Parts: sequence; C-alpha cells; structure tokens
Amino acid sequence: MALLRQIAPNLTRAAVLRDTTEGSGTSQFAVIQAVAPSLRVEVKPFNMRDAGEIERDVEVFAHSPNGGLIVTASAAAALHRDLIIKLAAQHKLPTVYPDRAFVAAGGLISHGVDYIDQYRKAAGYVDRILKGEKPADLPVQAPTKYETMLNLKTARTLGLTVPPALLARADEVIE
Repeated sequence: MALLRQIAPNLTRAAVLRDTTEGSGTSQFAVIQAVAPSLRVEVKPFNMRDAGEIERDVEVFAHSPNGGLIVTASAAAALHRDLIIKLAAQHKLPTVYPDRAFVAAGGLISHGVDYIDQYRKAAGYVDRILKGEKPADLPVQAPTKYETMLNLKTARTLGLTVPPALLARADEVIE
C-alpha cells in the first residue's frame, strides 16, 4: 500500500484483487485494510474467481478517479497475470504486484519474496536432510528477504513521476 501511495501520491482508493479460496488472500487483504487508514486510502476487495469477474470489477472500479490496484499473491493472480496487466494499462491504474514476473511482463511495480533467496535456503534444508536430520524436525522459516522491481516504461505510459527515493529503493529497474 505504501509503494502504491508513493508512486501515485494523489491516490485515494485502492482495489485489492485477491483469491478468497486461498487463506493468504484473506490475510493479505486484512493487512492492507489495516494499513490503509493511516495512508488515507479507501480499499475495496475484489475476488479473482475468473477472467470475466476480474474484467467487470476493474472496469467498474476504474470509472472513479484517483484509484490504483494491489494484486495479492495467489495462483489466480499468476493465471490471470496478462489480463490484469492489460486492464491496469488500459484503465491507467497504477498497480502493485506480488512478484517480479508481473513487472517483467509490463506491470508497474512489484514487491515480494526474493525467490532466489528462498531456493538457497531450500538447498540448506536438503543438505541437512542428506546429513541425517529428519524433515519433521526442521523449523519452518518465513521469507526474510524481499525485492522491489519497477518498470519505468510503464510509469511513463501511466504519466507517473517516480520519486527518487523509490527509484533508489528498487532492487531492479526496467528502463
């Protein structure tokens, strides 16, 4: 939410695309909803059941000014990635995505888990298991490293000026 507000300072509304069939969709929305009042942003949840529903919801949401999108991490988001990116561009909605694949495909900005770091940690678990530790005895570890990716071409297309602080914070920038 803070990234969206930073890149679109006039933002007053945010649609949150989520998948309620996954527990994480509901919990991610709860966190966004908790932060929104402090940033003076009204949030509205939209479910990602199918492509038609996503199109209708984004179309209706885009009719009012000063809006942006937040796409939560889910299989549905990955499945409808190209559609969501297309709709965001078509309706000129600044959008924050859950991972770098969205930005590489033309989305504006992402903030999410650094999967390469996760793979490295997984290799450590494999090593421990091969040395005799029982998988059930290994602790579950939450991600500790996140990355931010920004697409300047998309920012220009949306007519957004990227603040220097956000540019400096980005782990990767697509020109």
